Amino acid sequence: MPLINQLLQSAQLAPPLSQSEAEALAVDMGSITDLFIYPRSIAARSGALFFLGRRDAAKYLGIVHTGAALAGEFTGQAGEVTLGGEVMSLTLCPTDHTNALALRAALPFTAPITLGLRKSAGCGDRLGLATPGHVRAVRKGSMAPIFAQQSIREMIRTQRSPEQVLDAASWGVFQEGWREGFGADADHLKTLEDVDRCVAAGFVFYTVDPGDHVDNAADTDDPITLGRKVEALPWNDLESSPGDLYRTYLDQQFDVGDFAVSFSEEELLRAAAKYGRSVAHTVRMYRHLATQMGDRPFELEMSVDETETPTTIAEHYFVASELKRLNVDWVSLAPRYIGRFEKGVDYIGDLAAFEAEFVRHAAVARALGPYKLSLHSGSDKFSIYPIFARVAGELVHLKTAGTSYLEALRAVAGTQPGLFREILAFAFERYDEDRASYHVSADPAKVPTPDQLSDQQLASVLDDFNGREMLHVTFGSVLTTQDVDGRYRFRDRLLAALQADEEAHYTALEAHFDRHIRPFG
Repeated sequence: MPLINQLLQSAQLAPPLSQSEAEALAVDMGSITDLFIYPRSIAARSGALFFLGRRDAAKYLGIVHTGAALAGEFTGQAGEVTLGGEVMSLTLCPTDHTNALALRAALPFTAPITLGLRKSAGCGDRLGLATPGHVRAVRKGSMAPIFAQQSIREMIRTQRSPEQVLDAASWGVFQEGWREGFGADADHLKTLEDVDRCVAAGFVFYTVDPGDHVDNAADTDDPITLGRKVEALPWNDLESSPGDLYRTYLDQQFDVGDFAVSFSEEELLRAAAKYGRSVAHTVRMYRHLATQMGDRPFELEMSVDETETPTTIAEHYFVASELKRLNVDWVSLAPRYIGRFEKGVDYIGDLAAFEAEFVRHAAVARALGPYKLSLHSGSDKFSIYPIFARVAGELVHLKTAGTSYLEALRAVAGTQPGLFREILAFAFERYDEDRASYHVSADPAKVPTPDQLSDQQLASVLDDFNGREMLHVTFGSVLTTQDVDGRYRFRDRLLAALQADEEAHYTALEAHFDRHIRPFG
């Protein structure tokens, strides 16, 4: 096999093989190793040939090398193969955490990087199986991807660790041969302990969520109450004072391009009372993060999207201005936009009003940054993607999460309808309790029950507003509920179904994410 010999001469990372070369080599290697080899995974560097293979439901990292010892910290079963008349070493390694660390060191394209101000899309993966489908969709567009993305809340609900989230993305990137770089978002972090866990795992993008410190009542408080709240702000942490606040913002005109931002006394008090503590918390989180990361590059996002009241233009300006004054370096910000951003369904609200307001948010982001405007709960918001793309241009970060889980269910509805029926019936039972921590408005009474649907109709539940939300918010219960014997009721069967017909899963994801990415170019 002269191609293998040629690849094994590569000291640096060899260029990707052509599709025909990769497919032919995958077949040859598969006959020798008794594995199905993923053609795009084949990569060569430093005298070793790396590939990902599958046997039954298990995947293995394969490494062919000519030396007696394999460089790196890989662990696996060593053997020998004869290729082109030459005896070579073959090490088959489990796709575990130890080997994921070694893979990221040996093939740096499998490790996350910072993305800067590149237009980007976050692809949350609650099952740890979606990255190959995400890669296939991202390849067709112009958005830089974040393939490892999960909030601490979701990690708890899915019983996953930050290491597992990042490892799953690395193995998926390796499988599909994605070499264009990807980010890793430790999403919706609320505590210093959350930060520490994700730093240890190797994340490079950190979304600070100070929503618990936003005072939503300030939207309607009277001036006297607002004054008392502002006096009580943590001024030492803000490195400021009420007097400084007035001198900085009152009776000023802040030019942001096509218009100017100004504050009346009441508007200033309202902005400070509402967001002052959240700014202080973000600063604490950022400085702690910077200390923990040391010389390693990282990026920060501030998110106040999961709060009750919209962020006005003046409030957006105040938050960004204060972060800048306090020397926080951030790459994106997620205000609470007008309208309703419910999980897994399209935007609910006046599109013209949204666009008019968003134009002004974008002007603030350009003037005080530039930084990207982040669209959280961004899954399936098809009606506003063209607005985002047209107004913000490159300054966009789209964040999706639960929609990938729903498309996994779509695949299962087609391949194992009986399992999907069980999950749908269980969602009816769990919805009232599980919806408590989400902004959703689905009415289960409007969702067909499993016995009302033929096998061919099952997937239609995922195209229905009420059915989609109901299945969305019950994911944690589906993945973690155990029967009396301690076995997971659905989790293992769901994962096994997706692994048994992974192409159906990837196809559903690719088609769905095409719709998310295409409007952005």
